[in-house]
Amino acid sequence: MYAIIRTGGKQAKVQEGDVLDVERVKGEEITFTPLLIVDKKGKVTTDREALAAATVTAKVLGPTSGPKLDVRKHKAKTGYRKSQGHRQKYTRIEVTKIDGGKAAAAPKTAAKKPEGADKAAPAKKPAAKKPAAKKPAAKKPAAKAAAKPAAPKKEA
Repeated sequence: MYAIIRTGGKQAKVQEGDVLDVERVKGEEITFTPLLIVDKKGKVTTDREALAAATVTAKVLGPTSGPKLDVRKHKAKTGYRKSQGHRQKYTRIEVTKIDGGKAAAAPKTAAKKPEGADKAAPAKKPAAKKPAAKKPAAKKPAAKAAAKPAAPKKEA
């Protein structure tokens, strides 16, 4: 069973026992509302009502830091140079439990239609538009020299 959770503006695929770094959070135990759950049989649950009851529980292991980044600025021929560093702070968590809530329960049966729904008159469809009549193609003028033989000249 695995789930997709959202934390810190990012999404992560998690299973029970996974350890991952997320944006800085406080507390000893954190719960997430999953965006998607896939159970052991491969059934995917994306229904918002079912996912609202589902939870992903994680235990905080401690703070960590990301890689060190060097930011350098330089402008040619002016002597302008600037250096700056950055190191993002994260919290390392371990996923302890994925509770499917209603998602793990049996699927709902199909909703019944009201008795009069089958007898109601079907809605009228708009009339289909007829295709526009095609205009005949314009005739191309034939070459004058090739079409008519030269006429004999009359002498006066």
